[in-house]
Amino acid sequence: MADFMTATAVRPRGGTGATRTFDVTLDAQWTVNGKPHGGYLLAVLGRAASQVAETHPHLLAVNASFLEAAERGDAVAEVEPLREGRGSAQLRARLVQDDRVKVECLIVQGLLEDEDAWWSTAVPEELPDEKDCFLAPSEVPELGLSAPFLAMIEHRLDPALLGFAVGQPSGQGLVRGWQRMADESGWDPLSVLVALDVIPSASLDLGIPGWAPTIQFSAYVRSLPAAGALRTRLKAGQVGAQTMDLSAHLWDDKGRLVAQASQIAAVRIPDGAAPGNP
Repeated sequence: MADFMTATAVRPRGGTGATRTFDVTLDAQWTVNGKPHGGYLLAVLGRAASQVAETHPHLLAVNASFLEAAERGDAVAEVEPLREGRGSAQLRARLVQDDRVKVECLIVQGLLEDEDAWWSTAVPEELPDEKDCFLAPSEVPELGLSAPFLAMIEHRLDPALLGFAVGQPSGQGLVRGWQRMADESGWDPLSVLVALDVIPSASLDLGIPGWAPTIQFSAYVRSLPAAGALRTRLKAGQVGAQTMDLSAHLWDDKGRLVAQASQIAAVRIPDGAAPGNP
């Protein structure tokens, strides 16, 4: 069982050139249904990017395409600097396994501050107390879910939205709750990428069974997170053409928006009428 820092470690190869190459080991603990979690893969690439853009230590934004499912074990992270300015650096990064590109992304690095926003409309999600929310298990055979990484990141779900677990989804396409690092190590701009790729998916709350693999994912990290749990909201927008769009927001203990994301995921739309639009 590897902690987050160990599981996202990158090992630089020797040599020089425009593209920097790092050896990585994708950890079995950070998986969903046997495949490395998407946010975890982006954190690995972000770790490599931070070693290339050393004067811009924090990931600010990432736009990623998931081309093929990665596997546990050895892989290679390739990072190409595109531009470095005073306030930010832009880089291209890819994850390669068995000479095949698994994830390709553009990353912006910069410097985040531990401070309140100057202006914001992002109101923290209203939730029951953390102790009153349901701790999501890492194994739910009835839903076809095996997510070992949930032993590393505790996700406590709002009990008002657990109807999908007994065949009574609310039809809101909504997941909300609290997330906390199980070892109390706290959050950083890379670990919040895992929290943004929420499990379980909001598709379950629409009565859509099975896994919803990410096709394209864009995330923005807005501030350094305070210690403690994150408030989480994941909301589906529209389902059609065997895809679903999702938006995620995270707030820290100080009520600040820490990170947000949008993604397109693949779903297998069931036969029959859709639930009513809320």
